[in-house]
Amino acid sequence: MTTRALYVLTAVNLAGLALALGQQLRPVFAADEPPILRGRGLQIVDSEGRVRASISVLPPSADEPCDTVLLRLITERGRPTVKIGASEPTSGLSFAGPTGTKDSYLILQTKGTTSSLRLRNEDGREELLTPK
Repeated sequence: MTTRALYVLTAVNLAGLALALGQQLRPVFAADEPPILRGRGLQIVDSEGRVRASISVLPPSADEPCDTVLLRLITERGRPTVKIGASEPTSGLSFAGPTGTKDSYLILQTKGTTSSLRLRNEDGREELLTPK
């Protein structure tokens, strides 16, 4: 191969490289319509990799005969302290006490045509409020 042919081949390679880099470095624009994220669940993790929030679709169970959508907010120690759930017959939200407690909670719930608010302290005192 002659020196001239090597120069031409080098120039063609550089042009190809410049074209490839130009396509990679072009500006990116947001789409007019944002895409939809679809899945069976979603987890948000903290910098340590611990799940801190989740949204799940739970299959029917003995307690709940329908699918249930459940949002959980979880403390850094792994305790789900806020839950929001929805299914066809029941929906509600609950707030639990901090790690180390087991009986401090609040539950706001509708089940069928009945609604209630249950408050419970760690000392066992409880109050159930229902419409009169």
